[in-house]
Amino acid sequence: MNSTLTPMPLSSVHPTPDSPWGTYLMQVDRVVPYLGHLARWVETLKRPKRALIVDVPIELDDGRVAHFEGFRVQHNLSRGPGKGGVRFHPDVTLEEVMALAAWMSVKNAAVNLPYGGAKGGIRVDPALLSRKELERMTRRYTSEIGIIIGPHSDIPAPDVNTNPQIMAWMMDTYSMNTGTTATGVVTGKPIHLGGSLGRVKATGRGVFVTGREAARRIDLELTGARVAVQGFGNVGSAAAELFNQAGSKIVAAQDHTGTIYNDRGFDMADLTAHVKEHGGVGGFKGAEPMKDEEFWDVACDILIPAALEGQITAERARRTKAKLVLEGANGPTVPSADDILAERGILVVPDVICNAGGVTVSYFEWVQDFSSFFWTEDEINVRLDKIMIGALRRIWDTADRHRITLRTATFAVACERILTAREERGLYP
Repeated sequence: MNSTLTPMPLSSVHPTPDSPWGTYLMQVDRVVPYLGHLARWVETLKRPKRALIVDVPIELDDGRVAHFEGFRVQHNLSRGPGKGGVRFHPDVTLEEVMALAAWMSVKNAAVNLPYGGAKGGIRVDPALLSRKELERMTRRYTSEIGIIIGPHSDIPAPDVNTNPQIMAWMMDTYSMNTGTTATGVVTGKPIHLGGSLGRVKATGRGVFVTGREAARRIDLELTGARVAVQGFGNVGSAAAELFNQAGSKIVAAQDHTGTIYNDRGFDMADLTAHVKEHGGVGGFKGAEPMKDEEFWDVACDILIPAALEGQITAERARRTKAKLVLEGANGPTVPSADDILAERGILVVPDVICNAGGVTVSYFEWVQDFSSFFWTEDEINVRLDKIMIGALRRIWDTADRHRITLRTATFAVACERILTAREERGLYP
């Protein structure tokens, strides 16, 4: 035996410390001291099990042929089939999808779902495609990754710029290729195709439920609390609506259309109607516009980054006035910013538990599809709240015991579960 052998680095990516994959690797390194004898398996967490890069050619409406690059990464399958969304975005890269898949492994284990982690994406701006072009691209991508997805192997779901209609096209394509109606191959589907009630707002509800629990822990009263939300899609808008119903004031919002502010708080019904009509918060007459970078200076009690990864940098972490950060997006805080927020006494509820409501209700949908028995929305919400609160309390106990941040504690709980499964399954052959 050669004791000097060291793991070879991945040749396919060259991450920087603040890149998505670099951020994930640093998060794993920080949890190693709390893994005990399982630390011998930690390299498992630093390598995706499988990464598929596919060409997605389609015929455009004008007769030209366009090619798009697509990805599906399965990070770890030790605890069950892969589970994770598909995003359509012009900035999608293999490294980003690897990180998102890895965070899904941690997220699923953190709430103790019987899943591994996976993620997918296509590098495209879907706003530039017609509906027919979008459908052709979705179906071709599904056919290309069909060799690794399936109800028992890898179950995609909506993510950035994807929705129930795209999931319906994916389900239909997979079903046509396999000769059977396989409703369980994706989640986040339309209700009448096997979707689950409560799925659309589940991620935002999870942000609210974990945020409410965290606010109690730090004696932050939600009534009158000032909330700033970055990203006003399904996650940010649902979380904002629930905080508003709890008595909080949503004073700032930012998305791709602009940044708005109202010191008295938005009228949420008016803002929701505006976003539905105009596609974003920009131009909302019930608020004042402000420069995008000024969003990070807003006086607020709760900050909800619910857009893309890497948004809270070290410089922005020094500026924020929030007492509580609830990560609705995946990987919104870079490690250097994490350290600054901790030093400033600002509590961060990390993405891998805070936004796990979506995948939890996706799990409910998957179970309902197999049983062909569907629950009411009230039943969904009760089950979701119970799982989210129980998972967060287990993580908080770990954080208190080791005197570590909630992020490191979440990774400690999740990685222990993943690596225990890896150890007990053993290596084959």
